[in-house]
Amino acid sequence: MNKKVTIYDVAKRAEVAISTVSRVLNGSENVSKVTKEKVEKAIDDLNFRPQVNARKLASKEPQMLAIAVPSFTTPYFNEVLKGVKDEIKKMDLDIIMYNTGSKQPEEAVQNFFDRGTADAAILLSIDVSEKVHKLIQATRTPAVLVNASHASYDYFMLNDYRGGYLAGEHLVKQGFEELGMITSVVESRASLQRIQGFKDALKNYKMKIDNSLFKSGDSTKHGGFTEESGFEAIYKFDKQGKFPDAIFCSNDTQAVGAIYALSKLGMKVPDDVAIMGYDNIKLSKYLDLTTIDQKMYTIGVQATKRLAEIIKKPGDGLYQTTIDPVLVKRGSTENKKA
Repeated sequence: MNKKVTIYDVAKRAEVAISTVSRVLNGSENVSKVTKEKVEKAIDDLNFRPQVNARKLASKEPQMLAIAVPSFTTPYFNEVLKGVKDEIKKMDLDIIMYNTGSKQPEEAVQNFFDRGTADAAILLSIDVSEKVHKLIQATRTPAVLVNASHASYDYFMLNDYRGGYLAGEHLVKQGFEELGMITSVVESRASLQRIQGFKDALKNYKMKIDNSLFKSGDSTKHGGFTEESGFEAIYKFDKQGKFPDAIFCSNDTQAVGAIYALSKLGMKVPDDVAIMGYDNIKLSKYLDLTTIDQKMYTIGVQATKRLAEIIKKPGDGLYQTTIDPVLVKRGSTENKKA
């Protein structure tokens, strides 16, 4: 096997210092034309291919973008990550994804920053505690938050309250009277705001709120936003012997489990029970599922673009915005009895 050619070999062949080779590689003007030509000839003669990381280290450019995310396997996070991945192709950065888990994400993020791996970071659905804030500041890591907010950082916040309200309003306008919801067994800011928005819509339209029609599954995986959770909740409705006319699920993945459970019980959507989701994942289109679109892919792209701007112009003001979701109406909430 041929020995790998290094920057030391180039310097020796060109009879210059290693620092001179580094300056040539990084396009420095502080090198004479004659010396530059000697170095370039040595590079060609030796077929030297400089490592990108070495060049970046020499110029002190950011090398590694870290995406901290509670889960890699949920469709919601995958849509955001697709946007990040597609946009990162335009940036001269490597990318590392870090799974914080959904139970203690802040502690995991703190451990990650302690390692000093990231030169820039996107934190997805992770609230920034004062400890994490101080750590990010100490490491001077450019950071953008998605579905979280903090006064010191650029962020793209999702309006979960508005999404819950849109869901309740839609089901009321469809003419359903007994309205229920599948919630997540693990409380989070997003889940609580969706519940509050949903209930406030019912109140504003003078609809009765029956707490017995609000169920969660027992599964705590991914905070209860899973197919299992939706499946389990439907069987709790069956056990109590009372179903809502329409059910708003906290996300599309729950809705998938709920639809399957209803089919196992011999019930049809929307004839017997209407089902509505949240997130507008790709699968929802093929299930004809009414849902709430959070524009997840677009947010992933926008967050990455903003991070690129921060890297180029640090200290150029903060961009903080809240993204309003939109209703996507499909056949799963058609009221055939109205």
